[in-house]
Amino acid sequence: MTTSLTAGSGGTGSAAARAGSPGSRSAAGGRPARRRTTLARRRSLTGLLLVSPALALVAVFFGAPLCLTVWMSLHRWPLLGRPVWSGLGNYLAIPGDDTFLHSLGYTALYTVVITPLLFLAGLGLAFLVRGRRRGVGVFRTVWFLPYVLGFASAAYLFVWLFDPSVGLVDRVLDDVGLTARPVQWMNSAGTATAAVVVMVVWKVVGFQMLLLMAGLQSIPEEIDEAALVDGSGPLSTLVRITLPLLRRTMALVLVFSVSGSLLAFEQFFIMTGGGPGNQTLTIVNWIYNSSFVNFQLGYGAALSVVLLVVLAAVNAVQLLLLRERD
Repeated sequence: MTTSLTAGSGGTGSAAARAGSPGSRSAAGGRPARRRTTLARRRSLTGLLLVSPALALVAVFFGAPLCLTVWMSLHRWPLLGRPVWSGLGNYLAIPGDDTFLHSLGYTALYTVVITPLLFLAGLGLAFLVRGRRRGVGVFRTVWFLPYVLGFASAAYLFVWLFDPSVGLVDRVLDDVGLTARPVQWMNSAGTATAAVVVMVVWKVVGFQMLLLMAGLQSIPEEIDEAALVDGSGPLSTLVRITLPLLRRTMALVLVFSVSGSLLAFEQFFIMTGGGPGNQTLTIVNWIYNSSFVNFQLGYGAALSVVLLVVLAAVNAVQLLLLRERD
């Protein structure tokens, strides 16, 4: 009887020893690890399935056209007829294209003019509408409503406003005594550009106002109050506190503004037609003319690829300069 008890206790002890051995502990600890790995894979697969429609849309409407554009840029691709392989011929012809170089310079000048105007006007309006005062909601709506209009509709509206025969602008200027006769706004590159700038600011400033207002409202009021207590003036507070805290919002606004300016098309196509004498011709206007007026789709595709590279480089520089530093 004693022998059997001793044997039984020895068996139990050996089993306990095996259960407490390193191998058994690793096996027991491996199950939760495998379970966590399986759960992580399922979550990744679920996330991939959820974003797959968006990925498909990007592939169909961005990836495929981009690949086709690059392929077309390597050919002499007429609107009618068979394309002929030209390699880098279209790209090598770009430096000798005086019209493209002029359109590039004019687009850069337009971007330099319109970007600070939009930002300063949007920032000023954002300061006016960020508080909770009576009527501020109506003010926000009035300034944002033009953004709902399409560029083509807004451009046609301003074509009528600046028309020297029936437009309101010349009539108002004549009534207040600033002009003695109607101004031919679209007959000069300066006045035509000014008319386009006025239209774009009127249409887009409401959108930039909302973005900057959201950025201002995200800044705690205690920061401004502490700055005032420390003796900081309004200008010093704006430059040293508010604008640095608006860095992310400013980066977003400037990327939108610069990208939209470099891709400007409808406003110039409708209001100026690139005239007078191609003086207000933008890059996208010249791409359109090369592709669908001169029937050189391959050369137009090469210009599009160059514009894409320029746009990516400019946006990368903006984001690099406006990135948040530790």
